[in-house]
Amino acid sequence: MRRRGLLSGVTLLAVLLIGSCSTGNSGGPTTPDAPVVTSTGGTTTSGPQRGSNALVTRVVDGDTVEVDFRGRTLTVRLIGIDTPESVAPEQPVQCFALRASAYTTGRLEGARVRLQFDLERIDPFGRTLAYVWLGDELFNETLVREGYAFVTTYPPNVRYVDRFRAAQREARSARRGVWDRCVQQGTCDVAYPDACIPPPPPDLECSDIDERRFAVLPPDPHNFDGDHNGIGCEEP
Repeated sequence: MRRRGLLSGVTLLAVLLIGSCSTGNSGGPTTPDAPVVTSTGGTTTSGPQRGSNALVTRVVDGDTVEVDFRGRTLTVRLIGIDTPESVAPEQPVQCFALRASAYTTGRLEGARVRLQFDLERIDPFGRTLAYVWLGDELFNETLVREGYAFVTTYPPNVRYVDRFRAAQREARSARRGVWDRCVQQGTCDVAYPDACIPPPPPDLECSDIDERRFAVLPPDPHNFDGDHNGIGCEEP
């Protein structure tokens, strides 16, 4: 996972998860589907071709799996989402992490899936970045909708960002999963319905957060929408 500024995806997630629970390389080239730019600058497609191209052999945690892909073992990091940490070195197990991991294990381990790639194929840790499809179900989106994951966008891999944000709004409104068990009321400023950004203080700048091109409502306490067009932090 890449890190930018003061509140990287990992740091912001740690802030949001108020409690913690205690317990003890790429495959061959694949051409991504041609993206279509959406209203908020994300991209979408009609989805991957039918069928499967990978077998999930092990679940590492809620958002990372190992797969057999064209005769090679790949560690796959699901694009656009972030589940609470359960296996990060020298970090405590975060609130709802074990539930997220158990959910992914129950749904994906041993399953045949289809990997769909975006513009960037490999992350800084050497993991393959992919959308994971179970038939017609986009599992990345399911994790967000069911409250097991937060939306975390890293351009240019934003193909389904609008779908993910809609799923997060639904989960947040319904207080599912992490939104009920781990995120206190008032932690996320209502001026930013597509992202969970804390209200000031401190006053944040776009360089302090990972989110890009998210909806902004008045009064925009962090002034993320400088041109007042309803979209925050438009520059990469």
